[in-house]
Amino acid sequence: MDWGIRNRLSRIMKPQDGKGVMLAVDHGYFLGPTERLEDPKKTIKPLLKHADSLMLTRGVLRTCVDSESDIPIVLRVSGGTSILGEDLSNETITTSIEEAIRVNASCLALSIFVGSKYEHQTLKNLSKLVDEGEKYGIPVLAVTAVGKEMARDARYLALSCRVAAELGAHLVKTYYCENFEKVVEGCPVPVIIAGGKKLTEKEALNLTFNAIRDGASGVDMGRNIWQSDHPIEMIQAVRSIVHDRQTVEESINSFFMNKNMRSNELETLKTR
Repeated sequence: MDWGIRNRLSRIMKPQDGKGVMLAVDHGYFLGPTERLEDPKKTIKPLLKHADSLMLTRGVLRTCVDSESDIPIVLRVSGGTSILGEDLSNETITTSIEEAIRVNASCLALSIFVGSKYEHQTLKNLSKLVDEGEKYGIPVLAVTAVGKEMARDARYLALSCRVAAELGAHLVKTYYCENFEKVVEGCPVPVIIAGGKKLTEKEALNLTFNAIRDGASGVDMGRNIWQSDHPIEMIQAVRSIVHDRQTVEESINSFFMNKNMRSNELETLKTR
């Protein structure tokens, strides 16, 4: 693997443990102003120092992240449809490699839709992006997007992750599922998990713990952090599970206790 690719990957996946906590704030590229991400700068700023990397579009990067920040950027470069469109899988590459270099991206991210109407197109997008990234030493994260008609099971996710790796992706993002270890075993590059829709804090921490236990190399989490009523404590708790191998109970005690919650509120958080 090229030195530049290895160097950029080491900014995202920490060499000390091979794990990473990615903060996802790219939702607006197809969802528009998402709840609690209406003002991206306000949402992002207090969380930056707790994340290993930041996943977002060039527009939000330019307008909502200070240029002095040293946070590694995972740049979303695919899109072309919105939540109002007929088929979200009809994506293309929307940001050039030259633009990625200009904004000093550490990694490029795009979605693939295995099993969808536009599977062929999105896999071609991935292959093209890998070729472009390899020229300049920039790794590629393949996001295994799942349509409404696709099951999030180990068989499907293992297929999607393996196809992405075979086409040259350096990292793969997918969903956690039953028998997740089979997904990891079948993918020769690191796998990180998506947080998905908002869960309770304990559910999201359980998701993180189970994924790391079963072989994930990290998380790319958005709504389960910044839609929490306690986003800073939430990202700290996630980080403690990913990097420090804390249990869910330990992570809750370590960070949510600092909110000076009443005992009944803390107990609710632990049990719900």
